[in-house]
Amino acid sequence: MKKLLNTLFVTQPDVYLSLDGDNIVLLKDKERLGRLPLHNLESIVTFGYTGASPGLMGYCAEKGIALSFFTMNGRFSARVIGPSKGNVVLRKKQYRISEVEAHSATIARNFIFGKIYNSKWIIERVTRDNPLRVNVLQFKEISQLLSSIMLEVRKCEDLERLRGLEGHAARSYNQLFNQMILQQKESFYFHTRSRRPPLDNVNAMLSFAYTLLANECTAALEGVGLDAYVGFLHRDRPGRASLALDLMEELRGVFADRFVLSLINKKIVSESDFVRKESGAVIMTDIARKKFLTAWQNKKQEKITHPYLGEKITWGLVPHVQSLLLARYLRNDLDEYPPFLWK
Repeated sequence: MKKLLNTLFVTQPDVYLSLDGDNIVLLKDKERLGRLPLHNLESIVTFGYTGASPGLMGYCAEKGIALSFFTMNGRFSARVIGPSKGNVVLRKKQYRISEVEAHSATIARNFIFGKIYNSKWIIERVTRDNPLRVNVLQFKEISQLLSSIMLEVRKCEDLERLRGLEGHAARSYNQLFNQMILQQKESFYFHTRSRRPPLDNVNAMLSFAYTLLANECTAALEGVGLDAYVGFLHRDRPGRASLALDLMEELRGVFADRFVLSLINKKIVSESDFVRKESGAVIMTDIARKKFLTAWQNKKQEKITHPYLGEKITWGLVPHVQSLLLARYLRNDLDEYPPFLWK
C-alpha cells in the first residue's frame, strides 16, 4: 500500500478492499492489513483480481473518488466513477490543447526533454561503470551534444522543430547503443533501429519492450481519466494510443533500453532464444518471451526514488505517477508537467 498525490496504490496481490464508515479497509485472507480515511483521497488504484465491496464502490462513486482496477501485470480492467464531473472537464481540456499545435508543444517539449535527459545519463552511467570497455571520448562528446539539444528543446514552441530535435538526439544516442552491449557481441549487435519487422535479436527485444511499455502507459492514462488516444507530440491516428506514446518517450531509454541491455549483458537471453524467418524478420521463441515477461515483472517491482516526489516507489508505478502529474497539470494544479528525470 502506497499513498502518492492523494492516490492510494494497492500493489499487494489478493487484497480485498472494503468500507468501514468513512474508511477504506484492506483485507487479505480475512486479516486486516490496513485502514485509511477516505475523505482526503482523490483516487484508488488496485492491482489484482480480488476486488472491492459494493459498499466501497458506491461510496467512491458518490464522493467522486475514482476507483481503478488493474491486473497484476498492469493491464487496465475497469474504472468506477460517479456522475460525470472532473473527467469531462479534464478530457475537454486535453482535447482543446491537442487541437492547437502551439499549446501541444508546451507539453510535448517536456516529454522530449525527459527523454533526452535520460539518454544523456544512460550514457554517463555507462562511461562511469565501464570506462575501459567503451569509447569514453565519443560517449562524452555525444553527452555534451545532448545537453546542447536539451537547451534548444526547453525554448522550442514548434512541434515540427521539436520532432527534429528529438530525431537528432535519438540518432546520436543510437550511435552508442552497440557499445553498451558488453556480452555475447557475436549474437547481439545494434546497427540501426528496425521495427516492422525487427531484423536482428536486439531489435526484436526492443520492439517487444516498447510494446509492453506502451501498454503500461495506456493503462495508466486510462486509470486517471485521460484519453490515451489523443496526444500532444504524436498526433491523432486511428487505433494509435498517441498520448501513451507521448508519455513513454521519457521512459524508453531508462526503462526499456536498459532492461534489454541487462538481459543481454547478464546472459539471461541467448542466441537460441531467437528465430529468423524466411522474410528476414527475427522473432523471439515462446520460451524467450516467457523469460522476458518474468524479468519484466521483476523489474517493475524494483524500488527507486521518484525524482520529482522524492518518495520511494516501484518502477511499475512510474507510468501511473507520471499520468497523475500530467492530469494535475491539465487541471492547473501544476505550473508545468514534470517529466521523469532519472540519474
